[in-house]
Amino acid sequence: MATERMLQFFRDRRPEGPCLVVDLDVVRDNFLAFAHAMPDTRVYYAVKANPAPEVLRLLVELGSCFDCASVGEIRLVLDAGATADRISFGNTIKKARDIGTAHELGVDLFAVDCVAEVEKVAEYAPGARVFCRILCDGEGAEWPLSRKFGCEPAMAVDVLEAAQRLQLRPYGVSFHVGSQQTNMPAWDLALGQAAAIFRTLAERGIHLRMVNLGGGFPTRYLKDVPAAEAYGASIYSYIRHHFGNRLPETIIEPGRGMVGGAGVIKAEVVLISRKSDDDPVRWVYLDIGKFGGLAETMEEAIRYPITTPRDGDATAPCVLAGPTCDSADVLYEKTPYALPVSLAIGDEVLIEACGAYTTTYSTIGFNGFPPLQSYVI
Repeated sequence: MATERMLQFFRDRRPEGPCLVVDLDVVRDNFLAFAHAMPDTRVYYAVKANPAPEVLRLLVELGSCFDCASVGEIRLVLDAGATADRISFGNTIKKARDIGTAHELGVDLFAVDCVAEVEKVAEYAPGARVFCRILCDGEGAEWPLSRKFGCEPAMAVDVLEAAQRLQLRPYGVSFHVGSQQTNMPAWDLALGQAAAIFRTLAERGIHLRMVNLGGGFPTRYLKDVPAAEAYGASIYSYIRHHFGNRLPETIIEPGRGMVGGAGVIKAEVVLISRKSDDDPVRWVYLDIGKFGGLAETMEEAIRYPITTPRDGDATAPCVLAGPTCDSADVLYEKTPYALPVSLAIGDEVLIEACGAYTTTYSTIGFNGFPPLQSYVI
């Protein structure tokens, strides 16, 4: 939610157009909450959520590691002061030359999910550590992931055996239970599958060391979500259940859970209209939409909290849409959003919990609208 520091920034600076403001104090509090809740687990911040240099520098200072999806993100993290041993190249889809560049920069930990990717890593990053991502169904997540990343657990055994044959170091197993995951037993199921892979490979002389628990840790939007401590306690109990006293190294990759609640977008009402004289639903057009950074409203998966200067007045259902000349630029129509009847053209609204996946999803200038401005305080 908007902090007093954010509100003071808007009052003092009065930035033109839609903009995101990120409060580093919230990022710091979130990191410390993860570290306290899971003290035996290393945090690998998912850089894709928000790669602002100020955010990266703070997390470097706090001791975070980093999950990177590209060479570009790796360079950002190195520029922020991290050493290469704190970086995981966590994308399972990598160009061979990018694997080589990452290895030259000192990165030694790579994600894979098929033998073909293992072969690329073996050629361009010889001797590196690899972990294999397995599929999860994502049940319970507000933003379930597709089958784009990961393989069936049985195939993961073959993938990691191939890594051993090619003189890589089979290091572990990873999974992602889906973004905005509030169903904690999802980790139980995935950890059971990971433990089975550990046992099978141990019988074949390959001893894995690490389980990457992925992301999925939620941000509070319109509904309350469990605190980091609840996730930590549940996940630790699942690990003990499946691994007994031979506990693996564990890492987590929070992105949304680290920065989502740290950001607020200021937007302006451009137009309010109806589609017919007797239409009970108003259309409220903002100066930001899917192409300006709110891509996660696709399928209305993420419903952001919105505050207005007229909160407390009577409300009525609205369709929310962005300003572009694209019919897909509609935010909430399937389930209309209740906003004050008194809301007027020119009013400024705050779209809260926008610190993750907004600037990175903003186009560079679709329809001539500038990219989403970002300020870090």
